[in-house]
Amino acid sequence: MLSETVIYPVIHYSMRSSKLQAYSRHLALPAMLFWIVAGAVVLCAVAVIERLSNDLPVDPANLTFPALLGAIAGILFGRSELRINLMSRLLQKSEKRLGTLYHHTPAMLHSLDADGRLVYVSQSWLDALDYRLEQVIGRPFSDFLAADDPGETLLRHLQALTERGEVRTCYRLRCGDGREIDVALTEVRRADPGGEPAESLAVLNDLAQLPVSSGQVDKLAYSDSLTGLPNRALLNDRLLHAIALARRENCRVGVFFFDLDRFKTINDTQGHAVGDLVLRSVAQRLKKYIREGDTFARLGGDEFVIVQADPNHDPNFAVLARRILETLREPFRIGERELYTTASVGIAIYPGDGEDPASLLKSADIAMYVAKSLGRNNFQFFSNELNARMLSRANLEAGLRRALYNDELTLHYQPQVDLATGRVVALEAMLRWENKAGQPVPPVEVIRIAEESGLIYDLGEWILEQACRQCRQWQAAGLPMVRIALNVSGHHLRQSNFIDRFERIIEESGLHPSAFEIEASESAAMGHIQEVIPALTDLQVRGFGLALDHFGAGSSSLLYLKCLPIQRIKITVEIVRDIHQNPDYTAIVEAIIAMAHRLGLKVTAVGVETPGQLEFLRRQGCDEVAGNLLSPALPPDAVAALLAGGTGLLAPGGSSLCQ
Repeated sequence: MLSETVIYPVIHYSMRSSKLQAYSRHLALPAMLFWIVAGAVVLCAVAVIERLSNDLPVDPANLTFPALLGAIAGILFGRSELRINLMSRLLQKSEKRLGTLYHHTPAMLHSLDADGRLVYVSQSWLDALDYRLEQVIGRPFSDFLAADDPGETLLRHLQALTERGEVRTCYRLRCGDGREIDVALTEVRRADPGGEPAESLAVLNDLAQLPVSSGQVDKLAYSDSLTGLPNRALLNDRLLHAIALARRENCRVGVFFFDLDRFKTINDTQGHAVGDLVLRSVAQRLKKYIREGDTFARLGGDEFVIVQADPNHDPNFAVLARRILETLREPFRIGERELYTTASVGIAIYPGDGEDPASLLKSADIAMYVAKSLGRNNFQFFSNELNARMLSRANLEAGLRRALYNDELTLHYQPQVDLATGRVVALEAMLRWENKAGQPVPPVEVIRIAEESGLIYDLGEWILEQACRQCRQWQAAGLPMVRIALNVSGHHLRQSNFIDRFERIIEESGLHPSAFEIEASESAAMGHIQEVIPALTDLQVRGFGLALDHFGAGSSSLLYLKCLPIQRIKITVEIVRDIHQNPDYTAIVEAIIAMAHRLGLKVTAVGVETPGQLEFLRRQGCDEVAGNLLSPALPPDAVAALLAGGTGLLAPGGSSLCQ
């Protein structure tokens, strides 16, 4: 048997504190002896069985080595077991101490899960708000907020936690006995190993109990902690006051709602700390334009509001809007970096655009959205026409969302014809959707709504899934396979997992990526060239065909064009349509075809409507054509009939249409 002096060094390998040493002496020694004996017995038994099975005599002297080896194995296994048990005991004690500390601390503490539900509260929290534990655990924090819109307040709170990792603000909370108290809240959130938001921890202080002046309390309750500007609560109060004054004086009030264009890019690339410095700089720059009696507030994120009163009956609200744009157009120097952003400004005017804070802010927000949709870096005044446009857009978005998830969309396919053989060599998938009234919604409008609402990602996957399903049906019917052309948005090309998801959908269908040609528009490719080139290269490596769509509608750099890993250029319909009416377009088409062929690229012309256009393209050596002259976009059954017929749409050489 091994002595205690042999055992203790093993046990003390990673045990330094007196508590761990005490544990090892009182509990570990018997356990370790057990594993040593057990290991020796097991290996000796194995040795005995092995010798007996081979008809060999069993000599105790032959068991010395198995016993020693078993004892060593027992020491190793026992040490691991002891350490696991020890850590488990210590963890349980630590959790118990933490729970006791959390529950009995004199501070008001709570923890929220990722959805904003209370998962822990301290006893002081319960005492201050007069609730029992079972009344609060599992409920959303918004249930205890005394705000105009508690749900929206909690949503902004969680968004700020996600973006910055920390929130410092003030809230008014509802107590169980009907009282309301103002609290200063500091909350931090940790992320789980996958980077997703996990539980947060908040410390709350009752402002009535803090040894601060009333002025400090007001600052905490009504100021934005990042910029020092008035917050939403103070903005509403100031706007109410301005409206009341304007009503008495029979004058107007301007509400300027603006946010920073592409501010998310700054946050994503430079980090939230740099983004916060930009927001502070915005506040500092614009303060000089705020007159006495006006209000400049931050609502949250990158959203700001300026309220401009009109005491002199001589407003020119466009002047301030231009100053906002000009001021924020200048670069922001943060450390050694120069960052650029612009603003989109929406303007609503009392009383015509609203008679209360909520309606004025809503109208200004609508106008700002229109300013963004018109290219950003501009301002727009609210009007009833804008409101009607926004209502129509909202209805379209809701209808598209419903149609997408209820499978009410369809795909048609327009044939593309090889001018040399006259045969159909490709089908371009085209989205079709009818609104409630049964009227078709233009595909361009559908894509615009999808991009603005974020539905473009789900819509892109739906289109690919439908195209794959349809290809499999045509294959099963024994029809010849042609390539399927699919348009992708610039949003797709900039999405990190877009290519993996597309490849997964195609693999699940049993098809190969080479069956598909991915078309990116010229504007999408050239507008984000540094992001698009790697994405297109990845698609090429995985076997997809690549084409540059709507070529000629933008202003491509020929150097970048050579860098794009494409095999085909598709001449935009706007140029093809007017090649006989506009000599410039004639020259452009000739140059595009010649240039593409010199670069080793194929050329497809779309929008061919007349025999004259077709003949001109044939003479110039265009490879493929598509358009209503040959065939409109067809439903799947009509495509099947076309493919089954086996004949082409053009006579060989492309000189005439097949009858």
